[in-house]
Parts: sequence; C-alpha cells; structure tokens
Amino acid sequence: MLIVPCQISCDEHKTLPSVETRSRFAALDEVSLLATGLLQLGQSLREFVQKTKGQINDIVQKLNIFDRSFYQLSALASEIKVEEEELKKTTVGLKASNEEIKDLSIQINTKVDSILQEKSRLQNKVEGLEERLSSMSQALVTSEQVEEITALKVTIFTSEYALLLKAVKEQRIQLNQQSSKIKMLENKLATNMQQQETIEKLPDISSTEVPSLPPFQFSESVNGSKLMNLPLDCSELFNRGERISGVYAIKPNTSEPFMAFCDMRTGETVIQRRTDGSINFDQNWEKYESGFGDLQGEFWLGLKRVHSLSAQGTSILHIQLEEWKQPRRSIEHRFELEGPQTNYTIHLTPLSGDLQDFMSNNTGMSFSTKDRDSGNQPHHNCIQDTGGWWLNAFAATNLNGKYLRPKGRLERKKGIQCGRGRKGLCFLKLTQISVRPLSSAVPIRT
Repeated sequence: MLIVPCQISCDEHKTLPSVETRSRFAALDEVSLLATGLLQLGQSLREFVQKTKGQINDIVQKLNIFDRSFYQLSALASEIKVEEEELKKTTVGLKASNEEIKDLSIQINTKVDSILQEKSRLQNKVEGLEERLSSMSQALVTSEQVEEITALKVTIFTSEYALLLKAVKEQRIQLNQQSSKIKMLENKLATNMQQQETIEKLPDISSTEVPSLPPFQFSESVNGSKLMNLPLDCSELFNRGERISGVYAIKPNTSEPFMAFCDMRTGETVIQRRTDGSINFDQNWEKYESGFGDLQGEFWLGLKRVHSLSAQGTSILHIQLEEWKQPRRSIEHRFELEGPQTNYTIHLTPLSGDLQDFMSNNTGMSFSTKDRDSGNQPHHNCIQDTGGWWLNAFAATNLNGKYLRPKGRLERKKGIQCGRGRKGLCFLKLTQISVRPLSSAVPIRT
C-alpha cells in the first residue's frame, strides 16, 4: 500500500521541470489571446454603449415631445372645462328664467280670468240695471236723466275697458322683458356653443407647412458693382436717407445677399416679429437656422443671417413688447451672437429701456429647438418651450413660444405667455426684435 504513492511522487519529481517550461510559453500565448479577446470585447462594448446612448437620446427626445403635447392637451382641457362651467351657469340661469316665466304666466292667466269674471259680473249688473231703468224710465225718468244714465253707462264700460287694457299692456311689457332676457340668454348659449366648436375645430397651425423666407433674386441686371453697392444692413440704408419701412436686399460682410425687413423709424434690421399667431414658431433646427415666415407679417430671420449681422461688430439688440391693454415698451442690450460651432451662443448686456430685463438669465446660453437640445440647463417642457430659443431653467419668457388663441371669455389669455416674476403671468399681443450697429446712434421713435 505504501509503494504506489512513493512511485507516483518520484515520477512527478522527475517530470516537473519540463512541465514548468511548457507552462511558461503557453501562458504568454494565452495572455496574447486573452488581450485580443478583451480588446474586441471593449470595442464591442463601446459600440454597444454608443448605440444605447443614441437610443436613449431618441427616447428622451420623444418623451420631451410627448410632455409638450400632454401639456398642450392639459391646457386645452382646462380651457374646455372653464367653458363647460360657464355653460352650466348659463343653463342654470335659463332654468331659473323659465321658472319665473311659468310663474308669471300663471299669474297673468289668473289675473285675466279674474278680470273676465269681473267684467261678466259687471255686465250682468249693468244689464239688470238697464232693464230696471228701462221699466222705470217710461214713467219716472225724464229724457235728460236717460242721457245721464247712458253717459254713465258709457263711462263705466270705458273705465272697465281702460283698466283691462292697462292690465294687459303691463303684462305684455313684462312678457316682452322676459322674452328679451330669454333671447339674450339663448344667444349667449348659442355663442358659447359656437365658440366651443370653434376651439375644437380650430385649425392646427402646427401641422401646416411654414413658408421659408424669400431668397435674394439674382438676375442679369444685378452685376458685380450692384452687389458691391448693397448695404451691409438696414442702418446703412437709413444713413443713405431711406425712411420708408419695408423689405430690402442687404449683404453683410460674411454673407450672401438676402432680403430683410427694415424698420426705418430706427434704421434697424428686424430679426423677429409676431403679431397674431398666424405663423407656427414650433419649428426644427434647420428652419430656425435658415429662417421662416412672411417678411410682411410674422417671421424669424434665421440664425445664420443674424450671426452675419452680429459678426460685423458690436450690435444693439432692441426688443419691443406690447401687452393687450398696455402701451408698447422696449429694452436694449449690447448684443453678440456666436456662430454654429457653439450653437449660436448669445451674449447680452442691458443698456436702457422702460421694460424689465427678462433676458438676463439667457445670456451665455446656446440656441435650442425641439429636435436639438444644445445642452443648456434643464428647462421645463411647457408652453413657453414650444419654439426655438436660448432656453434656460430660470428664464420665464420665450418670445418664440406658442401664440395662444382661445375664444370667448378665455380671450384674455390670448398671445405669447410671459413671466413677470412674483406678479404672475402676462400675455403679449406683439413682439419685435431688431438689431443695429452700436456705432449707429439712431434716436428711438415709437
């Protein structure tokens, strides 16, 4: 029993050096193979992480779109609920009026019946008196007394008729007043119903195609010298003596010629204008970069063009806002807009104006749209964020946000929603943003 272990131990001792030698060279091959495998695994993991990151970004983008849509639906549901409450109140008023009319009709019928009964009783009494008088008149009553009795009879009938006519006239006036109230309530109810249908059937401008801005038209008559003579911006046109506001061709130093609206009250190039919500500003990055809308109405000039204006030197950004029951107010900032490499980061320094500086939290922010979040601080997916803007979590106003267009009693909430800080919300009827060079000392005229 002790021979076998000894023999095995001796054999192992004899072969041990050769096993160790083979293991050393085999380990190097295995390490090389393992390193190659780990490298391939790392590359696969990297590709998987990049793919997963892209999928997560797509999901986040879709969730943002869903949040915006859900908020819009919630706002619309709230508006419909308010209208529903108004309709309920109107219906209660109509029911109360109907009850009043029923009671009034019963009173009128009772009064008419009593008048008719009184008339019948008086008629019977008069007829009895007539018979007695006629029998007595033959012997006792003179002709003069007969005339007096006849006159008295006429007076009684006239008075009775006048009283009845007066009562009927008063009842008719009351009925007409009640009918007018009912008609007014019915018209109000019909108007509310039509407004409700209008809200439900209101065309969704978000689904319509927004027009691009008209390009500069090159023609044979436009030669090199004419191109060179094009103004750098609207302020140069102003300095040349132009005083009629409208659409002109301009050519900044680093840009191709393009059409722009010039406000010749101030010699400024208008980069944004909103007046009635006719243009949907909830557009993608490409649209905000190239521009969209109608230069004679609502439009956004385009980030590329605004950058070309800013690149010519320090500029002034002039913002004008008008609420529904307030005069137009404005504020000016020293303005610089970086290029596409930084997603058009904006830099603002307030200068002057009678408007509170609501853009102070936007300075240093890059531009973002619904399909391209430029990595700004987290912001709320609410109505103000439905258009491209230099978004910031602490900024309460987005001048490219949704232009609300409710009807009826909710019309007071029409326009672009803005923030007043502790004073609550406001709704803007008009916005206009324009730029001019800092060196262009143009007096502000409203």
